[in-house]
Amino acid sequence: MIQKSSIPTLFEWAGGMPVFEQLTKFFYQKVLQDPLLEPVFKHMSPEHQMHVAHFIAEVFGGPEWYSTADGNHFKMIQKHLNKHLTEQHRQRWVALLLETADEIRLPDDPEFRSAFVAYIEWGTRIAVINSNSDELQMNPDEPMPKWGWGVPGGPFLG
Repeated sequence: MIQKSSIPTLFEWAGGMPVFEQLTKFFYQKVLQDPLLEPVFKHMSPEHQMHVAHFIAEVFGGPEWYSTADGNHFKMIQKHLNKHLTEQHRQRWVALLLETADEIRLPDDPEFRSAFVAYIEWGTRIAVINSNSDELQMNPDEPMPKWGWGVPGGPFLG
């Protein structure tokens, strides 16, 4: 039986920061070639993909690089205001990210993918809501979300 304290974070299970940086690098290459998403992202800074990698990694239990260097949860949410994202944008963003996750061989065990997809679904749905608003009803000190294994409770090693 696995001890609760020995269960790795999603960040650790995925392979650490190099994996998240690779994921966003290849993902945003796809985004910039996509007819639906390219107009939304064509003006992003060269650092954008790294900020996203650090954000997702931190949410999954990685180092607090986003919070300490790139901003905080409130500042990230503010970046989505008035972007007017649609459900079609969200669905395409999710599809390209999951396609990239498969291509870079992000872990595909059911427990990890369940947690990964759950966060991506949750986060992108919030992004669409916030993108269709011009003001944020949120505490500026709101902590970063922390995502874990969820219902399965950890990797199946059995």
